[in-house]
Amino acid sequence: MADIKDPENTILMELKDGTVVIELLPDIAPLHCERMKELARAGAYDNVCFHRVIDGFMAQSGDVANGNMEKDFNLRLAGTGGSDLPDLKAEFSGIPHDRGTLGAARSANPDSANSQFFINFADNHFLNRQYTVYGRVISGMEHVDAITRGEPPMYPDQMISVKVAADA
Repeated sequence: MADIKDPENTILMELKDGTVVIELLPDIAPLHCERMKELARAGAYDNVCFHRVIDGFMAQSGDVANGNMEKDFNLRLAGTGGSDLPDLKAEFSGIPHDRGTLGAARSANPDSANSQFFINFADNHFLNRQYTVYGRVISGMEHVDAITRGEPPMYPDQMISVKVAADA
């Protein structure tokens, strides 16, 4: 596993094949990092599916309202919801959408990000300065690469658990 420098700003995401370690970037996107930690600490991301996974592009998850595979799960609704918390203001930066970066998913409104996020499979620089980057995978990217593809996948993978490293 990666050398964790700041456990308070590191996410441990358990997938079917192992742990993905994500370093959050609170200096770049403090609101988005705080939201991810708040939802992780509440257990809101546990059992949430990857509802949109496009080969060579990205894997999207984080719909805590409709994506929990253990609670009234409906695959058609996964990806349409967020959390009970208010939407976040965009925190665009010069950090590029490189392979392994974590981006905030949103609607056409730049200030509509809530709980959903995506992990880039490739360098997706056409997204730069249009979607908030707030973390990067520092270990376990091979587990992200193994997530089942589809929009939505017929049998989606899920985040088994998501924790802040300081609490683990």
